[in-house]
Amino acid sequence: MHRRVITFSRNAFLPLTTVCVNRCGYCCFRTPVREGCIMPPDEAIRTLEASAALGCTEALFTFGERPGGVSGFAEMLGRLGYADILDYVYDLSLAAIERGLLPHTNAGILTYAELDRLREVNASMGLMLETTADVAAHRDSPGKDPAVRIEMIENAGKLSIPFTTGILVGIGETMEDREESFGVIRDLHARFGHIQEVIVQNFCPKPGTPMEDTPVPDTEEFCATITLAREVLPADVAVQIPPNLADAGYLVGCGVDDLGGVSPLTIDYVNPEHPWPQIEELRKVAGDAELRERLCIYPQYIKKGWYSPLLEPLIRQLAERIAAPGGGRGA
Repeated sequence: MHRRVITFSRNAFLPLTTVCVNRCGYCCFRTPVREGCIMPPDEAIRTLEASAALGCTEALFTFGERPGGVSGFAEMLGRLGYADILDYVYDLSLAAIERGLLPHTNAGILTYAELDRLREVNASMGLMLETTADVAAHRDSPGKDPAVRIEMIENAGKLSIPFTTGILVGIGETMEDREESFGVIRDLHARFGHIQEVIVQNFCPKPGTPMEDTPVPDTEEFCATITLAREVLPADVAVQIPPNLADAGYLVGCGVDDLGGVSPLTIDYVNPEHPWPQIEELRKVAGDAELRERLCIYPQYIKKGWYSPLLEPLIRQLAERIAAPGGGRGA
């Protein structure tokens, strides 16, 4: 009998801007346009270099959706010499590659053409579906319209982009809504084969947000949701939980395959009150399973060649490094 494997990625988390056109009822990440709302290039480069020195393989670029639609942002970005945040992330992706890190971008809603362009410099990309339900938490967030998000995930499939999506548990949806969301993801993967992992993320109430007093699903309900994901999704799609947000040691037994990206350097800027577990802690979470480091592009997509020529040398180099005995730096 084969020993069960639990995977993780070692990453650097770079929040390029906290400005966002959406106003989700649970978010503490979003800020107004103000000094410091854009990560300066020199800080981003320092983070990339320090993370590479610590053995990271992934540069996770994330930022608010369509920040250029917020008054005053374009002028502030212009001071850095950019007209569009996507030009900025493109250049930083090149900088990450030069320093030995594979870019993975979560940019919110992107068009087909924008996805196609970023595919040149990203090993994988992502967008949380969150839910197919119409929930009050998304009332002021046009980008959270399920149809809009499903269309982008579909476009990523048409472009053969290794993709991460997932749901947010506890924002007003029912268990039936969660099953529907998993079903939509399953059907998209059946058509395009591009969903490499599905994150099942528990909502964490944030002080000062409209949903700060919202009750959260208990561990048993969250476990049942993870089990449902594993039942609905095909075997080649990993079910992931963020190990810093819940009782990961218990939840691994509910059907978890992957513990996501953890950083030895940067915090979880979306959930700053929850520090990342480090490798020894992840090993404890994995229990009797083998803890195995992976890249942000899963092995099956490396085999398929689902990456741009620009990325091939680095993907091959990093895949060999983490596969070598002791190559995963303690994994």
